[in-house]
Amino acid sequence: MHVVIALFTIYSVWRWADWKNWHKYHPTMLFILAGGLLYEYLTHDFNLWVFHPDFLYNHQITVIVYAVITMPLSVLLFLSRYPTTTKLKQLMYLLKWVFIYSVVELALQISGRISYGHGWTFWHSVMFDVMMFPMLRLHHTKPLRAYLLSLIIIVVLMWYFKVPLH
Repeated sequence: MHVVIALFTIYSVWRWADWKNWHKYHPTMLFILAGGLLYEYLTHDFNLWVFHPDFLYNHQITVIVYAVITMPLSVLLFLSRYPTTTKLKQLMYLLKWVFIYSVVELALQISGRISYGHGWTFWHSVMFDVMMFPMLRLHHTKPLRAYLLSLIIIVVLMWYFKVPLH
């Protein structure tokens, strides 16, 4: 299922993203890549969620596929089609992306390709997505604010879920 998600993401980006201006979105693509790898580093002995591989070799390879391919390409598609007309259209667009990510994660959970631990649940993931998509937009427009706010969010989440620092 992870491979199918990655391939569908590649297809979707090829089909609908603004490839001509990919460089405009590149910093935010790297921002989410770094965030995914930072999560893995900080929680390597205390995972809040774990991917269970299908065709991929193990959890780490699955994480790399998401961190290097799926998430950055999703950002390219998300940002390149972000509406600039009205706040209502922007809100609806954000909710659409939260819905898409939530449905995909629910499918992963039902198929046994993701499991949760240490108090994290599917609903925490949904709430994370509610926070993540505006943060991606903020990073695209005001990166320093996004870095500062991300640092605060990381500290709060690590404190709330009692993630140990070894």
